[in-house]
Amino acid sequence: MVDFINESKIFSILESSINPDKGEIREILAKARECKGITLEETGKLLHVEDKDLMEELFEAAKYVKDRIYGKRVVLFAPLYTGNKCVNNCLYCGFRRDNKELHRKTLELEEIVNEAKAIEKQGHKRLLLICGEHPKTDVKHFTKAMEAIYSETDIRRINIEAAPMKVEDYRELKQAGIGTYVIFQETYHRETYKKMHPVGIKADYDWRITALDRAFEGGIDDVGVGALFGLYDYRFEVLGLLMHCMHLEEHFGVGPHTISVPRLRPALGWALDEIPYPVTDEDFKKIVAIYRLSVPYTGIILSTRERAELRDELLNLGVSQISAGSKTNPGGYEEDDDQADQFEISDSRSLPKVLETICDKGYIPSFCTACYRRCRTGEHFMEYAKEGEIHEFCQPNAILTFKENLIDYGNEELREKGERIIQKALDEIENEHMKVETIKKLKQIEEGMRDLYF
Repeated sequence: MVDFINESKIFSILESSINPDKGEIREILAKARECKGITLEETGKLLHVEDKDLMEELFEAAKYVKDRIYGKRVVLFAPLYTGNKCVNNCLYCGFRRDNKELHRKTLELEEIVNEAKAIEKQGHKRLLLICGEHPKTDVKHFTKAMEAIYSETDIRRINIEAAPMKVEDYRELKQAGIGTYVIFQETYHRETYKKMHPVGIKADYDWRITALDRAFEGGIDDVGVGALFGLYDYRFEVLGLLMHCMHLEEHFGVGPHTISVPRLRPALGWALDEIPYPVTDEDFKKIVAIYRLSVPYTGIILSTRERAELRDELLNLGVSQISAGSKTNPGGYEEDDDQADQFEISDSRSLPKVLETICDKGYIPSFCTACYRRCRTGEHFMEYAKEGEIHEFCQPNAILTFKENLIDYGNEELREKGERIIQKALDEIENEHMKVETIKKLKQIEEGMRDLYF
C-alpha cells in the first residue's frame, strides 16, 4: 500500500491548526512572499483562516507571488474530448459506465483532427486531449492523434489527461511529443475514494496515485495534478495534494508543472443526489491563493466549470492558465450534442471575449508553448521558476504570441485593447536587453515571420 499520503499526519495538522493566531498567520504570509513556499503545517493554519482582514492579506500575498513568479500573463488552452466510453463507474461523472442517458462516442482519427482544426480556428495553439478509460482509447489512440494533429494543424503543444498507464506506454507518449501528462487523484482520502469509485480499473487507489511515478520513469518530466473539490473536506484534499507534490520532489527532483482546481459540478446521469462536501466561492478562492503560496513555482489551471465572474476574479489570486471556448463532449466543436458532456460548463464565453476580459483585468493573454519546444521542462523549467526568473521568458513570449493571435484572429475591438496591453507589458519588462529583442521580434511577426520565441 502506498504510504506517502499520510492521512494521520494530515488530520493531526488540521486539528492543531484550528483558530490560528493572527500574528502567526501574518508571519506565514510574510514568509510566503519570499516565493520559496511554506510547510504543510503552515499551510494547515492558512486553511483555517476565516477572518476577513486576514483573508484579504492572504489574497494580496497570492497576487504578489503570482506576479513575481510568472509576471502579468495568463496562458490559454482548450480541451479536446476524443471519447466518452468508460469502463469505470465513478459516481460523480457523466461518463460513468452505468449512465444510460449518455450518448456514447469515440472519435475516429479524422474527426479528432477536424476538432483540432476547429479549436485552432478559435485562435488556440495548445490543447488538452482527454477521454474516458476504455480499451478503444489506449496509448495508441493518443499517439496517433498527436502525430496527426501535429502534422495537419498549427497546434504547437498537446497535453494529455488520461488514465494510469504502464511505464512503456508513457515512453510511447514521450516519443510522440506529449507536452504535459495530467492525472487527477480526484480525492486523496482513501475511504472516500473507495466509495466514489466502486468498480472498474479506477477503483485501485494505489495504481492511480503511482501513475506519475511511472510517467517519470517513462521519461515524462512535465506532469500535472489535481483534486476534485466537493468529494471530501477541501482542507484534507489540499494537504493530500501537497504531500503528493513533496513525494515527486523527493523521488524525481521535480514537482508538478501544473495544479488544476476543478470543483465538482452536476452531470447528466451522475449517481449522486448532491455534492457531498460543497465548497463555497470564498473557500474556493482561499484554496487557489493557498496553492499559489505553498507551491509558487507551479502553474494553476482553472476550467470553464466555474462561472465567468469568479474566473475573472481568480486571475488575481494565483490562476495562471485557463481554458476558453471549451466543449466537454466528443465532437463538440463541430456539433452541439449536450447529451455527451462530462459535466456542466458555467463559462460559455468565446475565446475573443475571454481575451478582452483578460486585457481589461490588466493581464496579457499568452499562447506560448516555447518552454516545451525549447526543452525548458522538468528540472530545467524548475531552475528558472523556483528562482523567480521564468517570468523573464513568460512576459516576452506572451507579448509575441498574443501579437500573433491579434494579427491572425483579432477583431477590431480586441486588437485595440490588445495593442494597449502589449505596450504596457513591454514597459514592464525589467531586462532592457530582453525588451529590445522583444520589440525587434514584434516587428518580424508583423512582417509575417513566426516561431521567434525565447
